[in-house]
Amino acid sequence: MCQRATSRVLLGLIVAVLLASVSAAASALPPPTGEIILTVSGDIDHPNVGDEARFDRDMLMTLSPMVIETHTPWHSGPGRYEGPLFRAVLAAVGANGDRVRVRALNDYEAEIPVSDLHDYDVILAMTRNGEEMAIRDFGPLFVLYPFDDHPELLTETIRFRSVWQVERLHVP
Repeated sequence: MCQRATSRVLLGLIVAVLLASVSAAASALPPPTGEIILTVSGDIDHPNVGDEARFDRDMLMTLSPMVIETHTPWHSGPGRYEGPLFRAVLAAVGANGDRVRVRALNDYEAEIPVSDLHDYDVILAMTRNGEEMAIRDFGPLFVLYPFDDHPELLTETIRFRSVWQVERLHVP
């Protein structure tokens, strides 16, 4: 009887270890295979290159891709934008923090509270009207709030958080 109980405990421990290793493997971020368009640094649990998480276009599009049809303060007429949910990118890297610093190719930076990303479906837009966004057209990534769905977002504060030509996120 005692041997049977010991076997059950041992089997339970083996199952727990296997489940933990499967869970860890599932949360591991693969390394990019294409051109890196986004680097995430700082307080993250799932780096894939050194202490950073680097993403190519295909990797980003696997993270809860979403379409937002909206007007923006910078374009005439509405646009159809597609890209990953910003909060999904932070979840993929295991971000720990209540804010994220976004940096553009021209070194412009803005700080975004993570609460914005949970309150609204903010995306890192990669396409506009079905076309990849070139650097001259706000690409490769554009922090896009759903302005038409939430008119309260049409403020100067949110405009400053809507960074285009995004290259890096940092979780302080």
